[in-house]
Amino acid sequence: MNRAIIGKKIGMTQIFDEAGHVVPVTVIEAGPCVVVQKKTAEKEGYDAVQLGFEDRAERRLTKPEKGHLAKAGVPLKRFLKEFRLETADEMNVGDVVMAGVFAEGDKVDVTGISKGKGYAGVIKRWNAHRTPTSHGGGPVHRHAGSMGACSDPSRIFPGKIGAGHLGAEQVTVQNLDVVQVDPELNMIVIRGAIPGPKGGIVYLKNTVKNARVKGTAAGSSVNPQKASARINPQKASARAR
Repeated sequence: MNRAIIGKKIGMTQIFDEAGHVVPVTVIEAGPCVVVQKKTAEKEGYDAVQLGFEDRAERRLTKPEKGHLAKAGVPLKRFLKEFRLETADEMNVGDVVMAGVFAEGDKVDVTGISKGKGYAGVIKRWNAHRTPTSHGGGPVHRHAGSMGACSDPSRIFPGKIGAGHLGAEQVTVQNLDVVQVDPELNMIVIRGAIPGPKGGIVYLKNTVKNARVKGTAAGSSVNPQKASARINPQKASARAR
């Protein structure tokens, strides 16, 4: 079943699993979200719902935003996001979506705006190399260098790396594990890092990836030549001869 929610990144921390291993996690304040608009295949051509997150003062909204929310008869919300869900036809305007829509063990895709790092050169932005630093290299060691040929084609091809604005773009991290869910605190804890700074808005949705397990535990190798696939975790060079 397709599920989605809007949340706010609180920050990263670490917890311990049942085996005592440290697990790096990100804490997200997910919801409560309210259904602001419902779209149907008969009218719009597809099934979807628009969710609203975080209360907003009326003076902080534009007239079109206030009219849109007033038409739905829901509290004024700051962030709106549309999700195409298989269960959209079962939801109605005014319904509240809580963090409990996800459960421990679910796999999710998290979308957010990455941290903005300002203007950056080609070395920081694209992992380019420096020029040689000896024998008259000049003060251009971190510059972009040649852009291409001269008379032919007399232009720079699209996609050429260069200096410019780094970060502050939409990024999606796929197939992350939900470690804990606390509906009372509107909290979802996810293994690993997610895009954006603390306080950044993120969108959670069921992952689009389908992991197929061939009779083994998730994450284990099925290659008999790898040490992780054998019962006795020895080096591959220590196999029975």
